[in-house]
Amino acid sequence: MATITQTILQQQSVLDAPHKLYPTVTSLSLSESQLDSDSASDKSDSLPEIPLPPPSKAPTEVLSVDKDTPDNHVPRDPRLIRLTGVHPFNVEPPLTMLFNEGFLTSPELFYVRNHGPVPQVSDEDIPTWEISIEGLVENPIVLDFKQILQEFDQITAPVTLVCAGNRRKEQNQVRKSKGFSWGAAGVSTALFTGPMMRDVIKRANPSRKAKYVCMEGADKLPNGYYGTSVKLNWVMDPNRGIMLAHKMNGEDLRPDHGRPLRAVVPGQIGGRSVKWLKRLIVTDKPSDNWYHIYDNRVLPTTVTPEQSAKESKWWYDERYAIYDLNVNSAAAYPQHNEELNLSTADPIYTARGYAYGGGGRRINRVEISLDKGKSWRLATIEYPEDKYRDFESDLFGGKVDMFWRETCFCWCFWNLEIPVEDLKDSDAILVRAMDEALNCQPRDMYWSVLGMMNNPWFRVAIIRDGDVLKFEHPTQPALMPGGWMERAKKAGGDLTNGRWGEVSNNEDSFSSNEKAVEEISMKKEGLNKRIDITELKAHISPQEPWFVINGEVYDGTKFLEGHPGGAQSIISAAGMDVSEEFLAIHSETAKAMMPDYHIGTLDRESQELLQKESENQSSSETPDEIYLQPKVWKKAELCAKRSISWDTRIFTFKLEYDLQTLGLPTGQHLMIKLKNASTSESIIRAYTPISETNQKGTLDILIKIYFPTETSKGGKMTAALDKMQIGDFVDIKGPIGKLIYRGNGRVILNDKERFVKSFRMICGGSGITPIYQVLRGVMSNPNDSTECTVLDGNRLEEDILCREELDSFASMADRRCTILHTLTKPSNDWKGLRGRISEDLLKEYATPNEDSLALICGPEGMESVAKKTLLKLGWNENDLVFF
Repeated sequence: MATITQTILQQQSVLDAPHKLYPTVTSLSLSESQLDSDSASDKSDSLPEIPLPPPSKAPTEVLSVDKDTPDNHVPRDPRLIRLTGVHPFNVEPPLTMLFNEGFLTSPELFYVRNHGPVPQVSDEDIPTWEISIEGLVENPIVLDFKQILQEFDQITAPVTLVCAGNRRKEQNQVRKSKGFSWGAAGVSTALFTGPMMRDVIKRANPSRKAKYVCMEGADKLPNGYYGTSVKLNWVMDPNRGIMLAHKMNGEDLRPDHGRPLRAVVPGQIGGRSVKWLKRLIVTDKPSDNWYHIYDNRVLPTTVTPEQSAKESKWWYDERYAIYDLNVNSAAAYPQHNEELNLSTADPIYTARGYAYGGGGRRINRVEISLDKGKSWRLATIEYPEDKYRDFESDLFGGKVDMFWRETCFCWCFWNLEIPVEDLKDSDAILVRAMDEALNCQPRDMYWSVLGMMNNPWFRVAIIRDGDVLKFEHPTQPALMPGGWMERAKKAGGDLTNGRWGEVSNNEDSFSSNEKAVEEISMKKEGLNKRIDITELKAHISPQEPWFVINGEVYDGTKFLEGHPGGAQSIISAAGMDVSEEFLAIHSETAKAMMPDYHIGTLDRESQELLQKESENQSSSETPDEIYLQPKVWKKAELCAKRSISWDTRIFTFKLEYDLQTLGLPTGQHLMIKLKNASTSESIIRAYTPISETNQKGTLDILIKIYFPTETSKGGKMTAALDKMQIGDFVDIKGPIGKLIYRGNGRVILNDKERFVKSFRMICGGSGITPIYQVLRGVMSNPNDSTECTVLDGNRLEEDILCREELDSFASMADRRCTILHTLTKPSNDWKGLRGRISEDLLKEYATPNEDSLALICGPEGMESVAKKTLLKLGWNENDLVFF
């Protein structure tokens, strides 16, 4: 059997051979592969029994759901519960399964929090994987993986990692936060092996001004690389146990867990333990990384989601950053939906669960109540972590050096024997824990915008049905149904302040539903004019369109030319009730403008007549020669859905009959409407198809899916579209838009004709689709001499949409088209432009020419920069078209 000494020698020789990193220790026999042979013979008889990893079998196959994502190189365990759809990969194991594994968690069931794609690191890459130590240091250095392994003392230590979002589903039941719904299994424990971070930092010799260590990983994300920071004095304190890890339970780190090197920051939230570690930057201030600022924070409970979006001061206040874990606990037994038959049950039931604290503080009591917190019973606590304190041998290639350390960085397990007679008289089991500093779980929830650090008493409801007791946990993770909170919420119960779903008439309590957003008045103050349907219908001309929203009448005449969707959007609404689509599409800013256009209230009889008229139009089953109708929603069936990247799909919809034409002029858009399955609200968005304008019977739409993240709910419409099955229907109406391209330089803009000699097309991400439609209209006609320059901004090369088609236009012999791609996160091999669409790029490629028109479509920030810069360069505002 190989000893540790032999194993390290093997590691060093194997590191020089790029085909294999090092052999993984597979034996769990302490007297053989895990102990130094010189000490094994005289210590094996007196060694303490330490918890060793559970049986583990690394997944070898990539799951089908991952094959169309950037993670198509990562095998995963199908038992893990996905919390954010298919990608990125954010998962927790089933709680019972996690608990039953014991103190240590197998890598395949260890929870995962990924913000984006997993970096692909091959065996050949690992020996030369580099990490830099830079910033306020006297000796900036770059270390490769071999140096990390060979030049520093290696330790092995058990550490529990916990996502700051653990138990967030409970907060989301009370009021939706900006984070996704973790259950109570966002916690796992492993033996990590590697050097202390302090030893690595000391080699670079930090300066006296240094206060923080900023960490950055290799994972490419929408807002840069993931990064965060901790205080330098924490890193340099051996009691804190902050380390760099390359092994987990004796085997190489797996891709989802940071292969080949990660930080491990014991006692703090998992978000501080940066994976795929590439940089350690010593600074005098906390990290300015986007993810450090806008992630892992507990804002004051008084700050609303709307405030947090408008007022950046909350995010930049370092007081609200989370470091140490708070005290938390949960019950694993009784399990959710477990049943206990009183006629056959043993007289004693043993409740069991976990607890953990933060900052190295020991959990010193766990208490159980069966009478809503009036009285408490002390549970028995087991501390498996303590068994390593007397272990003085090497384990998995690192020294277990814990005998001198009193800090506690792992979860513990509690149990309590409860007479069944007591259970049958109770409505719930309440669990709370306390640490050695007397920090105790609160009864009440502290709700915050991101929903992090949720730690009120854990409550298992007891429902009696005859001789059977049924147990319910608070929630189930992700979108899984179940839990007493969901049941109570549907019944109108109050989930906060210790009411646990009781119906309350206290209007001051925080409702179980989200607080109502303050209603923006769209009515002109003091206006009491009544309008009937005859007067309304007298104003449906394109020159004087009146329309109705929520029973109020508005005159759109003044906004015909300035409406972002073009005059047709308002003309199509003339004489109609457009409440549904207006409220689904328009922002609070647009609603606040409406009093300026308010002219009166439609009388009740006229409202009913208008409603019937609308229903008759919607129910018409007579197909038209042209599918799109500006005043009528038409059904379209999803007949195909094709993934072209992990977050981009082409949706093909079937029209009413095979030879029907869409009727969408080049430069125009259509609106898609569908219902939100959970709220029944209408979601309406404008899209530009990528199918040919003369295509019959079907239309194709390229759509980028915006998945939810820790700081964003994601896209309502794109998420709903992504869930559609073949055969499902949407409603479509149109066309809308202010521009029509007729060919050969002829443009209709705001109903006025003009001729252009060139287009400057500026776009970002999925904003390419309306640009592509006009570009194709130019390039498909060999007699069209209009010149086109396209400046297309993206993050990564794989994010470039319609690239093959764009490149084919650029390669045409007549040279009418120039395509320029710029990337904010380019690879080293990228030969194109780098950076955002900036003033310098626009000055070089988008200066105004005679009879030129600028077409712009992209994220709000890009459009804002483009408008400001183009006006500065001399463009006339009338020559800027924003799709």
